[in-house]
Amino acid sequence: MPQDQHRNLSRRERQIMDILLEQGRAGAEDVRQRLPEPPSYSAVRAMLVKLENKGQVRHAKEGSRYIYQPTLSRKTALSTALSRLVQVFFGGSVSQAVSGMVELNAGRMSEEELDRVAEVIEEARGRKRRQS
Repeated sequence: MPQDQHRNLSRRERQIMDILLEQGRAGAEDVRQRLPEPPSYSAVRAMLVKLENKGQVRHAKEGSRYIYQPTLSRKTALSTALSRLVQVFFGGSVSQAVSGMVELNAGRMSEEELDRVAEVIEEARGRKRRQS
């Protein structure tokens, strides 16, 4: 989600968006069942309508049901969320964010995951050199 729109979402609206981003598309009852301490069906429907009015979701009618999906792709939402995480928690420092994630998870990371992190860094170095 674009950062300005993300800030205008309540905690519950963000939870709904997370579910829709994970599922790709879902009906109101599907969303409701995945919410922690789920509100009523009508409350979820009202929040989905509100999210649609904010431009965050759209719906299609399938039979008698409305099926909702995010207006942004999962990739765009991920990029925005990661940018926000780096900005808020690491003062905009990508190196601190990467170092922090690797240090926090090093004991749980497989050799393949560690190799992939090193590979991504080398690819970034190569792109940087080509730009210079």
